[in-house]
Amino acid sequence: MARIVPDGWRELAVTGAARREIETLSVLANGLPDSYTVYHAVHWTGMEGRYAIYGEIDFAVVNLAGDLLLIEQKSGFLDETPDGLVKQYPGRTKSVPVQMSRMVSQLRGKLAARGDIPSVHTDALLYCPDYTVRSPETAGIVPERIIDATRRGQLCAIIEQLLPARAESAATAKIHAFLRDLIELDADVSALMGQARELVTRVSGGLARWARSLDFAPFRLRVTGTAGSGKTQLALAEYRATLASGKRPLYVCFNRPLADHFNRIAPPGGVACTFHQLCDQRLRHAGEIPDFTRPDAFAHLAMRAGELPVDEAFRFDTVIVDEGQDIPATWRDRIFRHAREDTRLLWLEDPLQNLYGQPPTPLPGWVTLHADSNYRSPRPIVDLLRRLLPDGPAIEAASPIAAEPVEILDYADTAGLYARVKESVRLCYSAGFKKHDLAIVSYHGREQSHLMALDRLGQCSLRRFTGAYDLFGQPAYSEGDVLVESVYRFKGQAAPAVIFAEIDFDELDDKALRKLFVGATRSSMKLILVIHERAAARLLERIEQAG
Repeated sequence: MARIVPDGWRELAVTGAARREIETLSVLANGLPDSYTVYHAVHWTGMEGRYAIYGEIDFAVVNLAGDLLLIEQKSGFLDETPDGLVKQYPGRTKSVPVQMSRMVSQLRGKLAARGDIPSVHTDALLYCPDYTVRSPETAGIVPERIIDATRRGQLCAIIEQLLPARAESAATAKIHAFLRDLIELDADVSALMGQARELVTRVSGGLARWARSLDFAPFRLRVTGTAGSGKTQLALAEYRATLASGKRPLYVCFNRPLADHFNRIAPPGGVACTFHQLCDQRLRHAGEIPDFTRPDAFAHLAMRAGELPVDEAFRFDTVIVDEGQDIPATWRDRIFRHAREDTRLLWLEDPLQNLYGQPPTPLPGWVTLHADSNYRSPRPIVDLLRRLLPDGPAIEAASPIAAEPVEILDYADTAGLYARVKESVRLCYSAGFKKHDLAIVSYHGREQSHLMALDRLGQCSLRRFTGAYDLFGQPAYSEGDVLVESVYRFKGQAAPAVIFAEIDFDELDDKALRKLFVGATRSSMKLILVIHERAAARLLERIEQAG
């Protein structure tokens, strides 16, 4: 089986011409011997000067000697004109012979310009799997270099004829390095982002399907699931199913940002809130206005809500408790007062995300379901966490998205912290992420964080929670391009690219490990750790011990 570069291509759910090229990759991978490497440039972006090159080389096949065969694939219908084959695109026409000639000459020119790469054989062919060339003599390409629909089953055999197996040479390693540098295998994340979200949503949705297939009475289900296992999708599926049956759901969590996020994605008709928001609604419904100026405002709020009788307006047919690891037994009892006798009760938790030292809340007689597969965080992140938590649960790295290794940048002081975060932002932008794909997550709370006190960092303006709420009860954020948030408030959420910054601890104890776990698992594609040099030494020591 041939090696395909970059990897992760099998998991891409693509359409149109891109889908046809993924199909071709499968043919090449399965049909060529393992002595061949295939570079695939579709979905990948390289930069040459100020101009982006998108897929100029569809496939580059390399044998052990470093010889090259470039393949131009044209899916769909072609036109045969007096000037040769042409491909029609919306608003423009491309000459296939001219495009292939330019492709080969540009590559040969780049090779010649290097000077340090020994001469290798370079060839090219046209692959048009959907079209039969009627007049190969006038196509503008040597007939032997055209594989049309009549010969597509011979693709791999013809490649081996044009690019015969040879022993490794002095050029081999340099050709591979050259191709990696030329194509610059950085994901065009703007194209892949939607694919990643769709793919992760689909595979992690398994928990929602089979957890909801369980049938027992009374329905009391405790789901102990790791980050990215699909707990939110399960909660959303239960919430929607309750509404679809004409009944009312209640979703209660610990964190306000998670409650706000759930409200944005859930259909109307139920109640989704934090525990304290639920208490606030209870008091206001009873005609009382909570006094948040009291030093014990939230404790008094919870106490008063617990003293009020529960009328029909606050009875629900499904009650879902999220972030159960942060919900104490007293809150549990006050939440479940809102359930009817036949209400479906679900408790979702992740002990590794317990940032407040809360002891496990007992749920005697409940059915417990364990979900240990993380579908959100790429394998390098999960592998790092498994080394840091060798005695923790056996988390399975189940994300279908290929990703770069976790980057660790250390700093010595506040000035160094700011410099490293600015560098991290540049790294994310250069990798193709946009400002709305990025989140800077502080290891500290809002009051202790240096970053969360800033309005901008260099050229980057920061969007941060001000601590205030508007007239509609929504949190107020400052104007800015990049979100900066504490690990406590960002728990339960995620971003494609996460800069986990201000990581600073004296000992890598249980609390520090939990905060590292929460911050790292917020990333769905790229993770950069900005860590104090003292803490970095402890972290690297633990990683080395784990092997």
